[in-house]
Amino acid sequence: MIPTVLTVAGSDSGGGAGIQADLKTMLALGVHGMSVVTAVTAQNSLGVQGAWELPVAAVRAQYRSVVDDIGVRAVKTGMLASAELVEAVAELIAATDAPAVVDPVGVSKHGDSLLAASALDSVRTKLLPAATVATPNLDEVAQLTGVRVGSEGEMRRAAAAVLGYGPRWALIKGGHLAGDAVDLLTDGSEEHWLRAPRHDNRHTHGTGCTLASAIAARLAWGDSVPEAVAAAKEYVTGAVAAGFALGGGIGPVDHGWRFREGS
Repeated sequence: MIPTVLTVAGSDSGGGAGIQADLKTMLALGVHGMSVVTAVTAQNSLGVQGAWELPVAAVRAQYRSVVDDIGVRAVKTGMLASAELVEAVAELIAATDAPAVVDPVGVSKHGDSLLAASALDSVRTKLLPAATVATPNLDEVAQLTGVRVGSEGEMRRAAAAVLGYGPRWALIKGGHLAGDAVDLLTDGSEEHWLRAPRHDNRHTHGTGCTLASAIAARLAWGDSVPEAVAAAKEYVTGAVAAGFALGGGIGPVDHGWRFREGS
């Protein structure tokens, strides 16, 4: 049976990130993707022109509809917009018997805010404790913990700060640092450093959503967390290398790069 994976996130009308990126990633990795839409954005390669969150009741109804009938092997969360939505989703995933990958989305690739400042405490105290894996980038680490990372050596401190809020594993994404794209995965006792060459390609819209969804997909197949993260990193590295221009700004990564290899 094909594993089922649920994404709980916002919609990106440009198709490069959010729900759209999540479902493309899940298809590429062989799982059945399902969705709970938390917000609708007017978004393209230049930025986010508008965002409208859905009512908590609508989010709950979507989640229960899918989980109670179909069931899930893994859950991934992305844009949750408000404290009310963060708390509702945290309660839902905490009560679901499946690993949860939490991408604590704070800002878009273009610097547009996707999370109300008033929701940060709910992310720290409600959402992160429900996470199997939390996947913040360095800006999100600073936003959530106050720890600012300027070098690879400071990533351990960032991971410890994130783990302090309760996720089982923290994946600190160091893509904003110079040099190779290096990430640190740790549960506080074991460490896994994941490195990949940095590709000279500015079309990287959707990398965070894609990575978190790929981790969830591999967890649904039965991988351990380190195995899932390593496989997801490999997939995203290929997607970044194949990223393409779209519109007048930052284009998306290519979620279907493996299908096009050799074609």
